[in-house]
Amino acid sequence: MTTFTLVHVVLSLIGIGSGLVVLYGMIRGKRMDSGTVLFLATTVLTSLTGFFFSFHGVTPGIIVGIVSMVVLGAACYGRYIRHMAGGWRAVYVIGAIVALYLNIVVLIIQLFEKVAGLKALAPTGSEPPFIATQLVVMAAFVVAGFLAVKRFRFNRAPTVEMAKAA
Repeated sequence: MTTFTLVHVVLSLIGIGSGLVVLYGMIRGKRMDSGTVLFLATTVLTSLTGFFFSFHGVTPGIIVGIVSMVVLGAACYGRYIRHMAGGWRAVYVIGAIVALYLNIVVLIIQLFEKVAGLKALAPTGSEPPFIATQLVVMAAFVVAGFLAVKRFRFNRAPTVEMAKAA
């Protein structure tokens, strides 16, 4: 494994770990500000570094990376520029959850490709164990996403504009 690949994998695992913590916080109605910064930053870096691997045309990985960057852009915009006002709260929550889901999908694909026992169960990635794993993860994210959108509320931190208005 090259140093670049190792950095990419570590960023991805930090993004997944911190993303799961942030998702749990959303479901519990908590902001998780520092965890969110870590999650969004490492997930953006994971997607960006993914574009620097050898390029052999448009692949599913490139498409996932592009989709991830779009949803991360929307999530960051909703969270930090629009301060989750109105519908931007849902944009942030859904964007963050979709980005986390995409990272986990890639992790599952990599595990089935690289771990001998899993590869034996699904050598082509179209066998029932692989499909079942992806469907269970997707269902879990749909439920978690629904709960997060419904439960995540926040007390908006005062901004400079709010202080001037008071």
